[in-house]
Amino acid sequence: MGCWRGPSTVLACLLLLHPLPSPACPAACRCSSGEVDCSEHALREVPQSLSANTSTLWLGYNFITVLGPHSFPPLPGLLLLSLPHNHLGLIHSQALVGLGALQELDLSNNYLTVLTPETFLPLTSLATLNLGSNRLGELEPGVLHALPQLRALLLQDNPWVCSCGILPLWRWLSHNREKVQEKSLLLCRVPEQLNKYPIMAFRNESFRQCQETSLSTQHYVAFLIIGPFSFMASIFFCTFMGSIIVIYDNLRKESHVWRRPRSCRG
Repeated sequence: MGCWRGPSTVLACLLLLHPLPSPACPAACRCSSGEVDCSEHALREVPQSLSANTSTLWLGYNFITVLGPHSFPPLPGLLLLSLPHNHLGLIHSQALVGLGALQELDLSNNYLTVLTPETFLPLTSLATLNLGSNRLGELEPGVLHALPQLRALLLQDNPWVCSCGILPLWRWLSHNREKVQEKSLLLCRVPEQLNKYPIMAFRNESFRQCQETSLSTQHYVAFLIIGPFSFMASIFFCTFMGSIIVIYDNLRKESHVWRRPRSCRG
């Protein structure tokens, strides 16, 4: 009854009945009970005005190309992050810091070619990872080892290069078959003779000619430096030894001439 004492009181009552939209919800998004939907809004970066209690974040069908360092505000309660159908080609190693509670990450249908283990280290609770329909030719096994709680992995529709470089990934897949989803769509693209060959159909003998121990970048650099140096050293050594032999041979000839016996006189 007190809401009818005057115009200002009436306005206050109306505001209480119809509260203003939460300032923590970005203008281009729809927010409800911890769920933030920013899909299909032509976004080029992750909105920063997100509530700390956000549990689900939909960012699919936008134009995000890069996730730079600390792309997300601290979201300690975020459980699901969906980023499919963007133009995502690069994820910085510090891009996902602050998302330690994340359980599901969808990065499918993007342009990713390389992923580093450091990128996924903050995601200690991640259970589902979708990397399908990207441009991955190889995947460092360290990426998967950085996810101790991983239970479901999708890697389908990538241009996998089935050479010796894929051996570490094949080993992980072989030991974690129950975690790999859509196995039938995990196919080789390169080399041409293995195009569309199922990666999971390989056996140990398929990699018989591959090195058992992988070499680091430092090893290859060392070989590149030592190789030419050894070549030049061998040339110098051969030239030096050849010169010594020639000099020694000439000295022998001269010594032989000087030691000729004199002719006897009658």
